[in-house]
Amino acid sequence: MLTDINPKLPMRNKAATKDFYLNRLGFKEFGHADYQEYLMVEKDRIQIHFFAFEALDPKTNYGQVYIRTDNIEALYEELLRNKVAIHPAGHLQTKPWGQKEFSLLDPDNNLLTFGQTI
Repeated sequence: MLTDINPKLPMRNKAATKDFYLNRLGFKEFGHADYQEYLMVEKDRIQIHFFAFEALDPKTNYGQVYIRTDNIEALYEELLRNKVAIHPAGHLQTKPWGQKEFSLLDPDNNLLTFGQTI
């Protein structure tokens, strides 16, 4: 019955979030309506939604998304070429639970972890 999931993460500044996801991570804006306090982005077969939370303290934000990929090495190299900062503890690694993963933080400290089953 369930067919998809679209996480909703907080954002302090729509322009900064939009710039990061579109220009740094290669997402595209989804939809035609431009809501002042809401943003939807997509890449390949995933979407991430954002809601305005101007009072968000990034140091206390625990927003997280786990995104599966089928070519983690190519994605990792693409982000490095685009000079996207990889989380200091999240460089590409093979994990004991059978995943190859890496992580990064967006401008609001939302943690994006990318993984591929090995």
